[in-house]
Amino acid sequence: MAGEILDNKGRGDAPWSWPTIHPEGRKFGLAVSAVSLFFLLIGWELIGWPLAFLAIAVFAFFRDPERVVPQADTALVSPADGLVSLIEDVEPPRELQIDDGSGFAGLASGPVTRVSIFMSVFDVHINRTPIGGTVRRVVYIPGRFMNAELDKASEENERQHILIERGDGLKIGFTQIAGLVARRIVPFVKPGDIVAKGQRVGLIRFGSRVDVYLPAGTDPKVMIGQTVIAGETVIAEIGQRGLIEGIAQ
Repeated sequence: MAGEILDNKGRGDAPWSWPTIHPEGRKFGLAVSAVSLFFLLIGWELIGWPLAFLAIAVFAFFRDPERVVPQADTALVSPADGLVSLIEDVEPPRELQIDDGSGFAGLASGPVTRVSIFMSVFDVHINRTPIGGTVRRVVYIPGRFMNAELDKASEENERQHILIERGDGLKIGFTQIAGLVARRIVPFVKPGDIVAKGQRVGLIRFGSRVDVYLPAGTDPKVMIGQTVIAGETVIAEIGQRGLIEGIAQ
């Protein structure tokens, strides 16, 4: 299915299949499986079986399903699976604004809308880019490991900023933030790489959050409490504004 074009008129083929396991997680799952098998072979089932279930949980955590990415130029797709936990008007991170010496400008100063997506340990943790373009910045910031749902986690937790510039000059910044359990942010891209919209750009191990900074004059099309899917959910339409309300039920 990867690379196949599908549409809302019925074009394409979409059979169900088991999601693949990202290579980053295979080593952990295989290691736990090997230890589990060892204990089962020597008859220590009270240790072997829990480890076997843990191995299954590890493989599930690193699952990497295919996604159908909307290709409309105005559509910004979610960079993460999870719960929309915060929507606020803020200044973009300093690291995404300042002159970094690369010769490419960062985000403009001034308040923009930040959409924060919280990923629990049950969500897919592969992160994807909201737009296609060229990676201009990948900035890692060491920090604390507070609850990623807290607002101040954006400024105090271990995090990694990514800035993507589209061919027409549109720039989108987003930030991978480690949480209480997450202890490793793994990038798949570097400055200068060209990425497609919805392409995998990194992961955060074991629970975390992703912040995405919308362009000025753009309101989100998602609401607090909504569940979004990386690479598929349209979180904003560039240049479109307006209130959207929902009812929890």
